[in-house]
Amino acid sequence: MFPTICVVSDSVGLTGQSIARAASVQFGVESPHVEVLSKVRSFDQIERFLTEQVEVAQRERGDRRVLLFYTLVTSRLADRLAGYLGENPHILGVDIMSPALSAIAQVSGITPSQVPGKLHVANQQYFSRVEAVEFTIAHDDGRNPQDLVKADIVLLGVSRSSKTPLSIYLSQQGYKVANVPLDMQTEPPAELYDVDPTRLFGLMTTPDVLVDIRKRRLGTAATVAAAGRYADPEYVYQDLEDARAFMRRLGCIVVHTERRAVEETAQEILRYFERAHPPQAI
Repeated sequence: MFPTICVVSDSVGLTGQSIARAASVQFGVESPHVEVLSKVRSFDQIERFLTEQVEVAQRERGDRRVLLFYTLVTSRLADRLAGYLGENPHILGVDIMSPALSAIAQVSGITPSQVPGKLHVANQQYFSRVEAVEFTIAHDDGRNPQDLVKADIVLLGVSRSSKTPLSIYLSQQGYKVANVPLDMQTEPPAELYDVDPTRLFGLMTTPDVLVDIRKRRLGTAATVAAAGRYADPEYVYQDLEDARAFMRRLGCIVVHTERRAVEETAQEILRYFERAHPPQAI
């Protein structure tokens, strides 16, 4: 009979569970029964848990032996458990974390922090970034304006003012970003007026820079009258003036993008944003 595997952790226990399953597969068992005690803060919790598991093993299998995988980054708990296991040989314990921590500390000369749950926090941050990127892609170029109030940051600007590159860059830092194009032929979405102005950022550039960018964007199509108007200096100037007036009405923060790397503009936006919305401590 394949044994129940007990996992004890001062975090959520995902590492112990993963290793338990990976090892079990080598015995032809893809879904072993795993009992988890997570977020341990005292040895009394561990002792009660193991006593209960020994009783269950005795009752169900007539065998007091218990298999334990434990991941305790707190040396006080890990040492206490190691001593307990020495006094209770019917509990076979596998210390997953301590040898790894000791090896890294020995080679690096760095003392481990012994803060439980750091990997879980890192995973949460990873998935938050993925969610932010997905949100940003779904709200690029004015799409889904009904969700503008859900965005961390909303970027406004005329065509070719770096809205999309900035949005993607900021989303990779974990911010949900929506961007809305401004042009003289289209009425901006009314939902913009519902967004907190400290989350609204208007992207502005100079007419000469924008004319040059639009001409390069058009390529040979610039000779066509309708397309050429898009890069006409007078049209571009008016496009920017109308956008600037709208940004003033919204009360949003205006940030210049001309001749700046995406990273530079993003840092300026984040300075304003984090001043109004200080990041929460982890």
